[in-house]
Amino acid sequence: MTSNETGTHGAVLEDTPPEKDRPLVELRGAGKSYGNIRALHGVDLKVFPNQVTCVLGDNGAGKSTLIKIVSGLHQHTEGEFLVDGEPVRFSTPREALDKGIATVYQDLAVVPLMPVWRNFFLGSEMTKGPWPVRRLDIEKMKKTADEELRNMGIVLDDMEQPIGTLSGGQRQCVAIARAVYFGARVLILDEPTAALGVKQSGVVLKYIAAAREKGLGVIFITHNPHHAYMVGDHFSVLRLGTMELSASRSEVSLEELTNHMAGGTELASLKHELSQVRGVDVEELPEAGDLTAPVATSSEGKS
Repeated sequence: MTSNETGTHGAVLEDTPPEKDRPLVELRGAGKSYGNIRALHGVDLKVFPNQVTCVLGDNGAGKSTLIKIVSGLHQHTEGEFLVDGEPVRFSTPREALDKGIATVYQDLAVVPLMPVWRNFFLGSEMTKGPWPVRRLDIEKMKKTADEELRNMGIVLDDMEQPIGTLSGGQRQCVAIARAVYFGARVLILDEPTAALGVKQSGVVLKYIAAAREKGLGVIFITHNPHHAYMVGDHFSVLRLGTMELSASRSEVSLEELTNHMAGGTELASLKHELSQVRGVDVEELPEAGDLTAPVATSSEGKS
């Protein structure tokens, strides 16, 4: 157990306030190969404070590889990876966390039978008393966890309730609040709404926006363009390990983003195939030209 009276990572990051005109995290032509398999190639990405950067892509597009590079789990094999303008090459996720890069994965890495406050401080528990008889400062952890959750707009009646009894959206929000408390400047969210219903997805999207308002740079990984467009400031679409689209909100509509995400050419081909099947009406489906309409991409700050 480690003492964390003021927030272990927050103390490290106090001397490096974010500059709004400089990306917190940047990838330049980054790529990753596993032997002869090239999972990611030539990816440019910029994450600024007070912005939500949405990374979209179908299964196998390279989203997971991108997460692993930025979170320090894997090292890039080509291009550059910069944090605060300085080239880095993380060896472990702990090194990324020390730089303020926190990742909330789909499984959330929580212990379902442990209470909410214990999961909030899991691995970074507060302690009190002299060594060697230091003990957990349970009351302070409960109070701090409750305050931090309330700051994010999450009100729980009982901090002692097992976190497994919370809804999926509430568990996601606890994980987001935890990352904010421990000094995250860049928050990576891996498909946070993938297994949630409409109402719970809305709850999570609200707290993603709240994290942005607190000054964080958020990387929102998703395959749902509608969720991305609700909170996103910049959109990057991956396809087969390369960046197909990089555009700000003002440069792309939801319909265009959806078509890029789904693959306009593939949908046009599917329409042709469906037209050969009896009983399928394809007259109302969009034409190939509508699906593959060009979208302006960002000329400055690709992300």
